[in-house]
Amino acid sequence: MLDIKRIRKEPEKVQELLKRRGDISLVSLLEADDKRRTLINASEQLKAKQNADSKQIPQMKKQGLDTSELMAEMKELSDKIKLYDEELSAVDAQISQLLLNIPNIPNENIPIGRNEQDNVEMRKVGEIRSFDFEPKAHWDIGVDRGILDFERAVKIAGARFSMFVGNGARLERALINFMLTLHTSEHGYTEIMPPLMVNRQSMTGTGQLPKFEEDAFNIRNNDYFMIPTAEVPLTNLFGGEILSVDDLPKNMTAYTPCFRAEAGSAGRDTRGLIRNHQFDKVELVKLVHPDHSYNELESLTLNAEEVLKQLKIPYRVIVLCTGDIGFSSAKTYDIEVWMPSYNRYVEISSCSNFEDFQARRANLRFRDTDGQVKFVHTLNGSALAVGRTFAALLENYQNADGSVTIPDVLKHFMGNLERI
Repeated sequence: MLDIKRIRKEPEKVQELLKRRGDISLVSLLEADDKRRTLINASEQLKAKQNADSKQIPQMKKQGLDTSELMAEMKELSDKIKLYDEELSAVDAQISQLLLNIPNIPNENIPIGRNEQDNVEMRKVGEIRSFDFEPKAHWDIGVDRGILDFERAVKIAGARFSMFVGNGARLERALINFMLTLHTSEHGYTEIMPPLMVNRQSMTGTGQLPKFEEDAFNIRNNDYFMIPTAEVPLTNLFGGEILSVDDLPKNMTAYTPCFRAEAGSAGRDTRGLIRNHQFDKVELVKLVHPDHSYNELESLTLNAEEVLKQLKIPYRVIVLCTGDIGFSSAKTYDIEVWMPSYNRYVEISSCSNFEDFQARRANLRFRDTDGQVKFVHTLNGSALAVGRTFAALLENYQNADGSVTIPDVLKHFMGNLERI
């Protein structure tokens, strides 16, 4: 949520930055805020008169004067004040709703653009493999090796579900264990096992609601949601509390299944593991001091990259332009892994700095060294989408005989299995 005080102070500047995202207008919000201040001013004037009149009544009674006319006037004032307060309450609700639907202000230094075509490549890591045979797509490799079963997953659940079988399940679990071990033992993150269902406030706190409710799985007869990412429970863990500056940064990681309706992606990536309703992800979340958040974003991104470096899968890092960053983000790096079946890089992780946007919604605060209570900055990155890593591993490590070599870094987690 944006800071209404900043919008009041520099509306033209905020509007200019928001328009870099697209056709976003602050007109309705500014009109509602002007109306709010008018109502407050009018109500306070009436309340001041009411207080002054109320002090006259005892004096008039002592003097034996008739107070009936003044009492009637006060009754009229009270009725007007009540109407103003009711109208003010409605305007406050309108302002809150408008703020909830306005995206974050993009960082001034990210590329200005309309869509993914305007994103900027920062670096490429690893060499793309040249095959001396016709490489297969991961969905064909997985079915041929008996480690993925899409047909039975669709039978028991529906479209956009997948199932890992035998060594496929072992490999998925090995990837999860490898990522968690890396981030907890080498990168200093605390592992969390959060609930897989959260309440409406938690979804609102991270920006999934109200704008993206159609993409969420809502639990019937309960106002709970299946988490679309572990970012939601992890970010909200300290909501409503006041942390000490010494508590920062809070570095957390979690493996969870994630659930998304993918309502806005009809027809996209319908085969394989790239875009499913349920998928595994290892998440990284940081709650940090505002002065350090962009350094922490670089650190978080490098932590996510390390997974692919150790797996020796080629990838690239791009910085998203203003028209492609997510609703809550001020700046985002996407990590894209090379997929031979697509003959291009495919997004496998997003690492974002939300600045204080989520913190204002989730009420995430800390007491700084100067004694002032401030909002933290929140950061998030998937490290990585496990199913997509699984798919990239199958395609980049496939052999001419149809088998898949296990990378050295995973053999310990696979019981020293060489191939599947």
